[in-house]
Amino acid sequence: MPSVTSANNERSVLLTLAGIQFSHILDFMIMMPLGPMLMKEFSINTHEFGLLVAAYSFSSAFSGLLGAAFIDRFERKQLLIMMSVCFAIATMACGMATSYAALLLFRGLSGVFGGIMGAMVQTMVADLIPFKRRGKANGIISTAFSISTVAGVPVSLWIATHYVWRAPFFLIAVVTALFIFTANRLLPTIDQHLSIKRSHPFAPMLTVLRDKNHIKALTFSALIIFSSFTVIPYLTVYAVNNVNISQHDIPLVYLAGGAATLITARLIGRWADHAGKVLVYRLVGLAATLPILLITQSGPVPLWAWLLYTTAFFVLVSGRMIPAMTVVISAAQPKLRGTFMSLNSTVQSLAMGLSTTLGGFIVTQNTSGAFIGYEHAGYIAVLLNVLAIIFVSKIVMHDRAVAAQNTLSES
Repeated sequence: MPSVTSANNERSVLLTLAGIQFSHILDFMIMMPLGPMLMKEFSINTHEFGLLVAAYSFSSAFSGLLGAAFIDRFERKQLLIMMSVCFAIATMACGMATSYAALLLFRGLSGVFGGIMGAMVQTMVADLIPFKRRGKANGIISTAFSISTVAGVPVSLWIATHYVWRAPFFLIAVVTALFIFTANRLLPTIDQHLSIKRSHPFAPMLTVLRDKNHIKALTFSALIIFSSFTVIPYLTVYAVNNVNISQHDIPLVYLAGGAATLITARLIGRWADHAGKVLVYRLVGLAATLPILLITQSGPVPLWAWLLYTTAFFVLVSGRMIPAMTVVISAAQPKLRGTFMSLNSTVQSLAMGLSTTLGGFIVTQNTSGAFIGYEHAGYIAVLLNVLAIIFVSKIVMHDRAVAAQNTLSES
């Protein structure tokens, strides 16, 4: 396994990867709080808005599937930088869109490159960080979500509210360019996997899919994502139209949720390393059912109550992803990890797209402007969450076995 040479270097590498993760997470996330503005700007309904969100996910799934054929044939750092450059250009194009169709197209292009970026970040973490510290490492990577919610989304929404909805996309493109520069300077070269002889471009993908443990891990990954994205894309429009939260107060939702996850992400990562990834996933996942039900069942409530609901939602729904991703990454055979993570990105993106599209049919707007059916989306999310909690024990973590052998040999 390639590794970084010191604790400081390891931290710098992880923060750089978290920065790149931040860019494409913010690009995906910003569409959801912009929902009320975009629906008004382009005169679209919930189903059409759901397609705007899902376009990114479906394109990301396609690129992940394509990437599985070539991702292990390139040096990791240069491939990540190349995809990030293309992503920045596509995101800037979103800000220039003059019609619903154009925005839909450019969102798809952003998803093509963002999907591979996400797979590469997770692959590089697994390549560089030993299993015993990987929970903590994934906690650092997960701060990308926290920072995007505590800073990225509120700032972007403030700019969009006071200027124009296009501005956040230009901001994301500039931030991505800064992280590309940083990545070029700080990330190590990772090319050990290139020494493995490969035949047909799709041979690694077929090898991954023949492994039953890989299939179990991919199924688990899909369950987690599906249980989130029947609810998440419609949270803002539901808050504005049903809970009577002002559009100007929406940044507070993301500020409070992001600030809380900024603290809890690392704590959950360390807890998972100490107490066990599967146990911690199950406990956090079980706790997440409460805020899912509270949010999807809520009527008009004071702002402080809605902030409590949504903050708990952000902390627990995103928090369960930390031990879950450690389980998924560790299920991959090391020599096929890049291909596996690319396929995992495809599966997650498909789950996002399908669940968002399904949510667009379940959650509809009545003649008075209120949204109906959100509680049914919540029931589906809870059911799939429970299935994932049960299913996780079926996955074998290869790196855990290797870590245990190393511990025995050292003793």
